[in-house]
Amino acid sequence: MSNRYKRKKQRGWISIIRIVKKAQKGNDKAFLKLFQTYEQDIYRMAYVYVKNKDDALDVVQEVAYRSFKNIDTLKKPEYFKTWLIKITIRCAIDHLRKNSKVVQLHPEHEEIIGSDIEDIPLTISLHQLVEELNEDEKSVIILRFYEGYSFREIAETLTIPLGTAKSILYRALAKLRKQVKGVGIYEE
Repeated sequence: MSNRYKRKKQRGWISIIRIVKKAQKGNDKAFLKLFQTYEQDIYRMAYVYVKNKDDALDVVQEVAYRSFKNIDTLKKPEYFKTWLIKITIRCAIDHLRKNSKVVQLHPEHEEIIGSDIEDIPLTISLHQLVEELNEDEKSVIILRFYEGYSFREIAETLTIPLGTAKSILYRALAKLRKQVKGVGIYEE
């Protein structure tokens, strides 16, 4: 990485920190600018959890509300994005829990239900496999492989020890391998 790039990146961080501090003092325009900077990241993270455009947009709105209301609780302005992602994960999980009693049926499965077919061909995707994980495992997998976070960033985002973040990841990967082996797709 060149020195010029490092200086430019450092100026960007200093600018973000300055804007966060303004937002913490009640500057609505500063908060809006910050939120818009990370809005796509928030949407992507929400979508991974709720798997629906409209629900993901609802989560983004809830994140905007909660982060605006609680920006004064952010202790380290340099972790603003991490803080937003953490709020996003909480909002998405809350949204899923709130809607857990609603069962949505995909149109392509409506014909199968009630039919006498005993052996229905299943298609397995990584996305479906990840859905089988518990919330902690899913969060670590998403942050590590979809968002490219380091273990340290994952630990900070989820407020867990570094060793726990690693353990959760390795446990989740072992579960995924076992699931894939169970359906005969992956053979070691």
